[in-house]
Amino acid sequence: MRIFVLLSRVPYPLEKGDKLRAFHQIVQLSKNNEIVLCALNPDRKLNKRDAFSALQPYCRSINFIDIPFIGRVWNILKAFVKGLPLQVGYFYSCKAGKKIDKLINDYKPDHIYCQLLRTAEYAKNHTIPKTIDYQDVFSYGVKRRMEKAPFYIKPVFKLEYKRLIKYENRIFGIFDHKTIISFPDRDLMPHPNKNDIHVIPNGVDHDYFSPRESEKNFDVVFTGNMAYPPNVNAAEFLINKIMPNVWKEKPEVKVMIAGATPDKRVLSLKSDRVTITGWMDDIRVSYAGAKIFIAPMQIGTGLQNKLLEAMSMKIPSITTSLANDALQAVDGESILIGDDALELAQNILKLLNDQELYKKITENGFHFVKQNYSWEEATEKLNNIIHKK
Repeated sequence: MRIFVLLSRVPYPLEKGDKLRAFHQIVQLSKNNEIVLCALNPDRKLNKRDAFSALQPYCRSINFIDIPFIGRVWNILKAFVKGLPLQVGYFYSCKAGKKIDKLINDYKPDHIYCQLLRTAEYAKNHTIPKTIDYQDVFSYGVKRRMEKAPFYIKPVFKLEYKRLIKYENRIFGIFDHKTIISFPDRDLMPHPNKNDIHVIPNGVDHDYFSPRESEKNFDVVFTGNMAYPPNVNAAEFLINKIMPNVWKEKPEVKVMIAGATPDKRVLSLKSDRVTITGWMDDIRVSYAGAKIFIAPMQIGTGLQNKLLEAMSMKIPSITTSLANDALQAVDGESILIGDDALELAQNILKLLNDQELYKKITENGFHFVKQNYSWEEATEKLNNIIHKK
């Protein structure tokens, strides 16, 4: 089958969750299908040569469509007038639409696979069977951010939240198949037929993220794209709220915050006990260089790839119920869960002070992700859905 894969971003480098999911799905789908890739590109700094080289082994055709900054501003204004979500406008342009239509007409795919509702406008008028990967419930993610936003930004989030709810419902009937990353996310979808959405979880590359011996220069690590608001919020929560409770008992504990494009709010957290790394060529170094991984997520939706990666590398992990709702690990067996700063701090101290518990969470977490999260198995479910008539 020839599948036209339409993405809102070029799926390389793999520093964001949607890129990681798209890349591995393309790798797996290419084993039994012919992939025509079309990726929008709002990033003028993208190294297209490296991205093309990484994707070329898996695709018959690779097409990157640039969306210039000025065009994005204009498209957001048009979306505002039309009543569309602003992020849909951010990724939509008439010029890009014409190019995509031509590619579809030229390659005549058997199926169109769209990742994220940001790409739905480009595919909605094509009669070819198509699937949309909601991935997350964007409306609920915006709602959570709205609740924690400063008062002067709340009206913008409220507007986007209402528009996203309408749009998530509107595109539901346009696509033959719908997928999402987890059952808790599906339950949040504002549509009466939400149970028709197929749950396709993420996986983890267990060969790449495998245990390694390394000197532990840090006690605690948190990783992710550090420009992404839920990660910025979690980093601030970790350093300003959680760690003071840890430092009361163990003032020598050191923290590493690792990940691309750190926001200025993240950079301001740097101190003699807190290292901000920025982009790392090999994120595995950050996991292996720490005793404990923590993902203290307070906002956002979806499955946290960072937890899968850390646990696959045998790094005992701590998170919140919000993040574990999608992961579904057992508290006290394969992970430790806390929902406020004190609980999370106590979990860090437990792992630092109790070697038996440390070994237990390490081993059980490793076996949990090995048994439950595989790109091969997850994408095979997607492949079967796409091949349904």
